[in-house]
Formats: sequence, C-alpha cells, structure tokens
Amino acid sequence: MTGNLRLKIAMAERGFQQAELAQAVNAELLTAGERDSVGDRTVRTWLTGKTTWPHRAKRNALEAVFRCTVETLGFYPPGSPAPPQEDPEVIRRRFLADAAGTAAAAIPLVSVRPSSVGTSDVIRLRDSIERLIALDDERGGHTTLERAALAGAAEALELQRRSTTQRVRARLFALASDFTSTAAWSLIDAGQLDGASRHLDRALTLAVMVQDPEMTMKVWNLRAMLARQQNDFAEAVAAAQAAQATWAARRSPLHASLAHARTAVGLANAGDRRAALRSLGHAEDAMAKADTTAPRPAWIAFYSLAELHSLTAIVRDRVGDPAEAEAASYRALAALPETYRRNRAHTTARLALSQLHQGDIEQACDTSAEVFEIMAGDPLPGRMRQLLGDFHRDLITLAPSRIAHEWANRYRTEWSTA
Repeated sequence: MTGNLRLKIAMAERGFQQAELAQAVNAELLTAGERDSVGDRTVRTWLTGKTTWPHRAKRNALEAVFRCTVETLGFYPPGSPAPPQEDPEVIRRRFLADAAGTAAAAIPLVSVRPSSVGTSDVIRLRDSIERLIALDDERGGHTTLERAALAGAAEALELQRRSTTQRVRARLFALASDFTSTAAWSLIDAGQLDGASRHLDRALTLAVMVQDPEMTMKVWNLRAMLARQQNDFAEAVAAAQAAQATWAARRSPLHASLAHARTAVGLANAGDRRAALRSLGHAEDAMAKADTTAPRPAWIAFYSLAELHSLTAIVRDRVGDPAEAEAASYRALAALPETYRRNRAHTTARLALSQLHQGDIEQACDTSAEVFEIMAGDPLPGRMRQLLGDFHRDLITLAPSRIAHEWANRYRTEWSTA
C-alpha cells in the first residue's frame, strides 16, 4: 500500500472522509485564530505522501483533531527518513494508544463548547468514548466510568439540539447510544445489573432512531451478556441471535464471529452442547474470513482471535470439555495484548476453573492467585469477583476442605471486598 498509511488508518478509525477531515482541520485552524484553510486537495496530498510535513498551523490542527502527534500520523520533516512500513494492525493499535493519551489518569469528557456544532464536536466526543473504552480495558467496569459515560451521552444529546446538519445530528445520536451502552457495560462488568437493562433500552432506542447498525449490534451483544449474568439463558441466546441479524454482522465477518460466539456461550449455559459447538464452529469460520488488520469501531476493538479463544474456553468448560477449555485459555493468554489487563485476569480465572474441573487442584489454586497479581492496584470488577466465587464453590466441592479453607483465607480480602 502506497502513501501515508498511518493517516489513512487514523482517518478510518475516526470515520473521516477527505472532506470531513478538511472540515475538522479548518475548525481547529479557526479556533486557533489562523487564516489558513485546507480542502479536499490538501488532504489528498497528505494521503498520497506528496506532502510529508504540513505547515506548522496545519500540523497543530491535525494534532488537535486526532489527539496525537503528527509523527504518529505518518508525517516527517524534510531531510528525515520516511517511517518504516509496518503491519496495519500495529499502526492501528499504536494510534489508539497514543490518542487515548492519559486516559488512565482521568476521565475528561465535557469541555468548553463552541457556539456552533459540527464535526469537531463529533470528533471530541468520539475521543472521549475511546478514552473510556481504554480505561475499561485497563481497570474494568466501575461506577465512575458509568457516570462519565452518562455525562457524555447527555452532552451528545444536548449538542444534537443545536446541530445544523442532519448528518452531524445522526452522529451525535449514535454517540449518545455508544455512551449509554458503555454505561450499561460498566454496570454489567461491575456486577451491578439492576440499572444495566434500563441503559441498554435507552441505547437501543437511540441507535434505532438513526438506524445505526454498529450501535444496534453493540446493544444486542451487551444484552446477551447481561442476560447470561442474570442466568436467563433463553434471552441470552435470543439477544445474540438478534446481533447475528444486524446489518453490521451480515456485512462483516468479524462482527458475525462475535455474534455466533456469543450465541454459543448462551447455548452452552442452557445445556445444549450440540448447538453450542455448532455456533462456535460458525464463529471460527467467520473469524477465518475476517480482515483483522482493517480499522474497526472502538467498541469492537477488543474482539480478536484471542477473545474468540477466551469465549471458546467458556463454551468448552460449560459443555464438559475442561481439557479443551484449558488449551483455549492458554491460546487466549498468548494472544491477548498486554494493555487488556482486565481481559487477561478474567481469562486467567477461566483457566483456573478448567484446571480445577480436571482435578488439578494445586495448579488451579496457583493459577487463580495470578488473577490478584494481574489486577494489583485496582479493585476487582464485580463480574470477576463472581467468577472467583464460582471457583471457590467448585473448590469446596472438588478439593479437600482444608485447601478450600486456606484459599478463602488467603484471598478473602482481595476477592470478597475488592
């Protein structure tokens, strides 16, 4: 691929066409008091690599739009070597990490708003939701994240009332759905399920209003997860099948794979082994067709071959194949990015369960201890505490009482009150 691949990927992550990026850059130039402006032709010279180092004002505007350095966007000054060619997925992850910036230190959302509403507001709110997602990947769901997400949804809805174009208004509604469903997820992961359903109902309404297929699928995916947490396995399967039926899943093998994997988990919990393994096979087939290097929306950035292995481990353990579950957990851990700390801890807990179900009690206890080491410094999300509760209950059933008692005494503080 020729030209500035880094900028192409950054634009795809933000959903920019050339004209929209030009508009966003011009908004930043205007805010900075600059008289300069750019158009489609200028953006095209950036993309083709004809211009490798824009003027200072345009560099500053690009950094403000994308929340990262121009070097991260593939630009380089005259006399310097061009950035080396890299795998698109590596570029995408670096861009997201740089754009997230200091997400772990704070959750900034609402800033001073200009009197007019346009693409720059959409970009700013999209940056905010991506910072929240990055923070969730690191720490897991918690009430502070829920409040921040709801504040973002409220701002998006307030801005759409002042929007001057139908396109910007639709994007703001979709962002409000994204924020609201993120608030729901924070409650699901925290194990506080009562308010999650209400948030998902609202998020689905907003997504359907503007016929946004990404947000519609996100909501059904979360609805399947919530139902499973509530032990309503029939609803979990129905919600996952609704995700399969969305336009996002029909057009994208990656989305289809997630929907089939979520269906497999619901069916496994419902005790339907044959159907669960069939859905798991569909998920694997779809993943084999997916372009995992292509840019994707932030909400589904977590889903990869590693996550499919993690879901495979759940399905296999539920249908009575703990050895296969253990193998899948190891594959997931080998492929998970280091930044996905919560997912790594959760998969490690699943690994411990699969070892316990094979009678490897000492190894299972050692593995479960790693969960607390991975999450050291942050409270365990409620969903993870519930999983460790499952481990403790099975430990009581399968191991000598002395071992179960020692495990509980050793980890009681981190596990029960984290």
